[in-house]
Amino acid sequence: MHKFTSIPFFLFLALIGFSDLSAQSEVAPDNIKFVRQGVRRLVFDADQSIPLAVLNPNEVIEMSVMYPVQNYLDDHAEVVCINNQLSIKSKKETQTSIWFGGFNPFATYTIDLAYCTGEGAIGFEFSDAKKTAQFFITIKYKSGQLVDVNQKVVKNSQTISNESIATKNGKQGTVGGKLILQMLGSGLTLFAQRDGLPTPIGQSDFNQHIDLRKKEYINTFHSSLYLNITNGQLRVTKVASALSSGMGLADIRAITYEDGEPLLDQDRLWYTMSIRGRALPHHLQGVFSLDPTVFDIKFEGIILFDRNDGLLRNEVASHIFFDRQEGLWRGLTTGFSALARPKEEEKQLLAVESRKDPRFGFSVMKATPFGIVGDIEDPHILFDTTANKWRILTCENQEGYKAIMLESEFWNKGYRRIAGPVTHNSTGTSIQKIGNKRYCFSGSKEREIYIYTYPDLKEAGTLKMDLPPWDWNSGTRVWPNVVQLPEGYPFRYVALMMDRLNYPGLEGPNWSYGALYLYHGYD
Repeated sequence: MHKFTSIPFFLFLALIGFSDLSAQSEVAPDNIKFVRQGVRRLVFDADQSIPLAVLNPNEVIEMSVMYPVQNYLDDHAEVVCINNQLSIKSKKETQTSIWFGGFNPFATYTIDLAYCTGEGAIGFEFSDAKKTAQFFITIKYKSGQLVDVNQKVVKNSQTISNESIATKNGKQGTVGGKLILQMLGSGLTLFAQRDGLPTPIGQSDFNQHIDLRKKEYINTFHSSLYLNITNGQLRVTKVASALSSGMGLADIRAITYEDGEPLLDQDRLWYTMSIRGRALPHHLQGVFSLDPTVFDIKFEGIILFDRNDGLLRNEVASHIFFDRQEGLWRGLTTGFSALARPKEEEKQLLAVESRKDPRFGFSVMKATPFGIVGDIEDPHILFDTTANKWRILTCENQEGYKAIMLESEFWNKGYRRIAGPVTHNSTGTSIQKIGNKRYCFSGSKEREIYIYTYPDLKEAGTLKMDLPPWDWNSGTRVWPNVVQLPEGYPFRYVALMMDRLNYPGLEGPNWSYGALYLYHGYD
């Protein structure tokens, strides 16, 4: 008898304990204290690159087979591998193209230049096999000094553009060290690095001449080391192409499941981030991972988007989720690539989908417009099982970007507004559970990260953190990116944010921020 009467008693104790635990878990998000743990600015970090192709002179057995050389003039330069370097020299004017890989218009290309004498030009040639379409980026040098940076475009065997793209730093300084070409689909930036940070020496928006986002170019183009030597010698240690984490990261958002729960795979959080170029539309959607207990950020891959119009597009500010019900990777992205063709396209949100896991290497997701057109950014989507609705938190430009909440019965159509706009400027809008309750978070230009109730967007305080990712002289419109971790971690909350410090030396408008800031939160 004692055995049976004791069971309800223990159940009663368990229910009391569960009730008490549940009550303890309901934490007000404005009571969480976030403490900065570390900061990193990834600047073409060699440890954070994914290799595509390389010419290592110390690996060459037979140059003519492995790295074919093509000459464009009657006189030919001498091309040999010696002392683990590629030597190219000539006493007369020569034009030499040395194949080293395929082509990706969103890759980063580097030349390690060890030695340079005489006069000429060195850089990259991207072209089809018959050389009917060519795209050249070169630096001109004389007696070891940088003279100019040049861009040349050839289509149908005719030169349609041949111009200087040098910045003020592109016509001064010595030649040597690394040349780093950051290709960005419809634009580029060329950097020179000898000591310290790479210096921008050339930049271009070339889409009016050639649209390298076309699939035909990524399918057919080759990449070559190009040299136009009037006289003299160059020695090259390495030529390479890679997917790169670039020189600034922004728009940080956790990858989730369809209900908004963070994707914890291999004990790592997974994030989409914008790999920065100079300005829109010159950014790129990157994927990164992080063990939230430490600061071991890892670049995993890039995602491009295909609207079935012959272009591969570099949309950013995406939210990617894994839909467990359908077994598909889905999400939303912001159609910033339209800014490369402003007379033909409008900015809008796009629904994206893929059967392949898009987190690794080079991925392409199918993208489809779904009726949300205009100056709208930073979408975060989830399926609310209680309401049985899909909801999107995003921000719309209404005298400044301000958060709004949208709702639909379908993940990719039929959305209507149910809350907002909020009063405050909003960036990086996101939804996250604190305890068992959802809240909305948003950066702002007011030196605050605002918290709102879900889904009605009523103000619920501001985020508390020591050492926020700004000071009184820098921008504050960051992405808060708060994530609640499961039980068992040494802390319950983590936030990965960025600053808005633009990269030095770029000319004209640019959004080339920023560094990454890791915070742990406790209550």
